Amino acid sequence: MNAQGAATATRLTTAAETIRKTFTKEKLHRFIFGTREKQGVGKMIVIYALLICIGFVYLYPMLYMISTSFMSRDDLLDTSVKWIPSTFYFQNYIDAGKSMDFLMSFLKGIAIAGLPTLCNIVICMLVGYGFARYDFKGKKIMMGLLIFSYILPSQVTMIPTYVLYNNMKILGTILTFVIPALFGNGLNAPIFILIFYQFFRQIPKVLTEAAAIDGAGHFKTFFRIAVPSAIPAIVTVVLFSFVWYWNESYLTELYVQGLASKSIWTNLVVQLKNFDMSFTTKASVGDTATSLNESVRMAATTISILPLLVMYLILQKQFVESIDRAGITGE
Repeated sequence: MNAQGAATATRLTTAAETIRKTFTKEKLHRFIFGTREKQGVGKMIVIYALLICIGFVYLYPMLYMISTSFMSRDDLLDTSVKWIPSTFYFQNYIDAGKSMDFLMSFLKGIAIAGLPTLCNIVICMLVGYGFARYDFKGKKIMMGLLIFSYILPSQVTMIPTYVLYNNMKILGTILTFVIPALFGNGLNAPIFILIFYQFFRQIPKVLTEAAAIDGAGHFKTFFRIAVPSAIPAIVTVVLFSFVWYWNESYLTELYVQGLASKSIWTNLVVQLKNFDMSFTTKASVGDTATSLNESVRMAATTISILPLLVMYLILQKQFVESIDRAGITGE
């Protein structure tokens, strides 16, 4: 027994030494935190846990909205129905679409967001290229004014802008968005200029110098070299500009629709706002059926953001690549 006990102790000691040699402090550190070439297990667990938590915060309201939009009034009153409706009730979307005049509002919304976006792309690209590739007097002062115009609250210039548009007789038309964009003063245009400025600075000067040696002028160099290389930045500007114009309800009501005019221009976001006000008014005067049918409101919200979701799904890969190459850190 003593011999067997000694042999067992020897084996345990050998196993402990093997484990100690296998899991040294350095190896344990690499296993948890990883190296420059490979992520550690502990680090990956923390990263994925944070991503799951953040994703849940963002996806929960959307999933709840979509789930509720397919519920009938009976499902809303049934406490046993939580996430999955008993039947998919599409009448909510039909009622919401009719109330919001979906097709016409959708087409007009594309025009309201699309035309200024095209102007933003062309003008901001030209201005950003000029700042990036040329040196001239007052360049730093102009860059400072550009940044100042971005941080200046829009509420400061809202009333003077309204008076200007009224004097120009363009209130209640889409020109209130198009004309400022043509002069590089569109919605959040300074940030687009800075995006193109930062991107064009990364283009090697030897390319433009080689084009100049071959006889290319300034505009030919711009269209043949700068524009094809700026595709990622263009995708970024298209997405941000279109989304910002699409979601802008207050300025659309103030300028495009016009407070004192009866304009035909509207978009889904404005229609959703009007629909929600009408929904709330009916509920406040005692319309029990309307106040209980929250599904119609959720359906209206879903169809108002559906075009943006489709656009993001289609351009997701290009959007991620453009963000990475353009050097955007937020927004």
